[in-house]
Amino acid sequence: MDKYTGKRLDARYEIHELIGVGGMAVVYRAYDIVEEKIVAIKILKDEYLGNKEFIRRFKNESKAIAVLSHPNIVKVYDVSLGSKIQYIVMEYISGITLKEYMSQQKEIKWNEAVHFIQQILKALRHAHEKGVIHRDIKPQNIMLLQDGTIKVTDFGIARFFKHETQTMTDRAIGSVHYISPEQAKGEITDEKADIYSVGVILYEMITGSLPFEADNAVSVAIMQMQTAPKRPREINESIPEGLESIIMKAMQKNPKNRYLSAEEILTDIEKFKKDPSIKFEYKYFIDDNPTKYIDAVKKVKSSENDDYGDNFNYKKDNKNKFKTIYIVGGIAAAVVLFALIFLGISIFNYFGNSANKDIEVPNLIGMKYADIQDNPDYKFVWKIENVYDPNQEEGVIIDQDPLPNTKKVKEGATIVLKVNSSGVLVTIPNVKGLTEEVAKSKFSNAGIKYEVLIIVDDDTAEGLVKNTDPAEGTKVTADTTVRIYVSKGPAEQKILMPDIIDKNFEVAKSEILSKGLKISESIEYENSDKSKDTVLATNPLPGVQVSLGSTVKITLSNGKKKEKSFDIKVDLPQITDESVQNITLSVYIDGILDTTKTIRPSYNNGEYVVTLKGTTGKKRVNIDIDGKQYRIYDVDFDASSDNVKKVAAYEYSETESKTAKNAAILNTL
Repeated sequence: MDKYTGKRLDARYEIHELIGVGGMAVVYRAYDIVEEKIVAIKILKDEYLGNKEFIRRFKNESKAIAVLSHPNIVKVYDVSLGSKIQYIVMEYISGITLKEYMSQQKEIKWNEAVHFIQQILKALRHAHEKGVIHRDIKPQNIMLLQDGTIKVTDFGIARFFKHETQTMTDRAIGSVHYISPEQAKGEITDEKADIYSVGVILYEMITGSLPFEADNAVSVAIMQMQTAPKRPREINESIPEGLESIIMKAMQKNPKNRYLSAEEILTDIEKFKKDPSIKFEYKYFIDDNPTKYIDAVKKVKSSENDDYGDNFNYKKDNKNKFKTIYIVGGIAAAVVLFALIFLGISIFNYFGNSANKDIEVPNLIGMKYADIQDNPDYKFVWKIENVYDPNQEEGVIIDQDPLPNTKKVKEGATIVLKVNSSGVLVTIPNVKGLTEEVAKSKFSNAGIKYEVLIIVDDDTAEGLVKNTDPAEGTKVTADTTVRIYVSKGPAEQKILMPDIIDKNFEVAKSEILSKGLKISESIEYENSDKSKDTVLATNPLPGVQVSLGSTVKITLSNGKKKEKSFDIKVDLPQITDESVQNITLSVYIDGILDTTKTIRPSYNNGEYVVTLKGTTGKKRVNIDIDGKQYRIYDVDFDASSDNVKKVAAYEYSETESKTAKNAAILNTL
């Protein structure tokens, strides 16, 4: 038994059993004696209590979940971040991970996969709206309940992309088979990273295989960054084209080509569900000159000494080769001689007939240089000058000198071509202190790619540019993406949510307002043993950092006691007489017959459970078997512990029971 099982945390949570072990924490099933419900408690491992990185991740998880409230996200009820123990109290989920389900099923039907993925996306939509990106979406972090409900868990490496400064120092990445290319590179991530991971999960569910697999994690990460996945319909042609299109768009390497939000992909999924034959016409940026990789030629050894893998026996035919070499050589010499004579005649005709021929300068503007570079119809010498126009296609001729149809030149003359090239060096414009819109306009006019990142900065007014990366005045190639950092002003003033639980509403209200917070008008009420208008719960939880002026939701007691239930486990007698296998069990509550059942002890594992419900007071429970007293219990609904006590136990006699049953049968004859 481990150190926590059987113990009670903070005089409230009774630890029942260990149900899971992770990299940095262990998870237990526990009982909350205050709320009287089963909960799950995640406790940071002792060896990490002194590790700042693990403590940061553990606190980050509690902070992330605390701001979320969605049916598809695991709920958090309580957080304790002490020096000796750190734990999170969460909703207890009875189910399996989506990964376990996928392993059992091997391949999931597309309609079931869509049902699961919609719930995941709804959870992410809520998280993204709250400024939280998960960054470790994978089937192992998704729980599946028996009714098909999905619960997203484990926000250990989540981050607040709307409320924190984005910096390149935050490089935590998730599981390599599901991470986005930008995570694999260690770049800044936003909600589109989660969408990529969702695409991988959907791919895996409907094809039964991961898009990228290799012998080690590094190889998989490189594939995430560089390799295009095999299309799902190549693996299973029964997959609808529309669903394949949704997956491939979600898994685009360039985040700008993906769905921009969870809402956007949910919209397309709804369209697909209404019409599974739908086809989406997505368009992406295509590199006309992609990098080509040439594999080294491998020498193939056959079972018959075939050194080149072409099934030809070279040892056997070497003699024949030497005989044919002389014949082929003679023919080749004759061909070369003929070619030289023909070439001489051609050169003579060319210079004799065309040396002084003048031709019009052709119009080459708008054509691609690759199309004219080796075209024999153009008998000129090309001089190339690279320029850049963001509105023109790569490799297109933008201008020429001489201009078309302005003069005649000799064949072989030099024509200067200005060719559009993203490799041209451009200077990053000065935009510091300008508004975001003006800065974007200057970058567009300069033909420079850019992305805008919102940061917190005490020295720069909201909406103005703090700086750029690379810095202003730096020369970069036109295809370089420059980051423009725009300030959203000083950081929001944060305060700790006060602990008002168990306080009277009026006292709690005064404390909340004095902290500069607001109280939600929609106050919820629940049954509770606590007095009316006592605060039972708050959202956000106590101790959580909140922005000044935030609204707090409060749950109050309505003064009505909560109904409790207790199980009485009645041990049944062992029946040895094979002719008497059934017994008649009667339950009396405070002397009034409640239940009579005919049961077979051997089928009930030697135990019968009586469930008693109530709110207060004591009740006596008598158990009779075959009309004879067998057990007596007292149940106290007001007791804080030991609510069920056995008062008396009587021996069961098979002989007496059999005699009584026989007598009853005779009386009916």
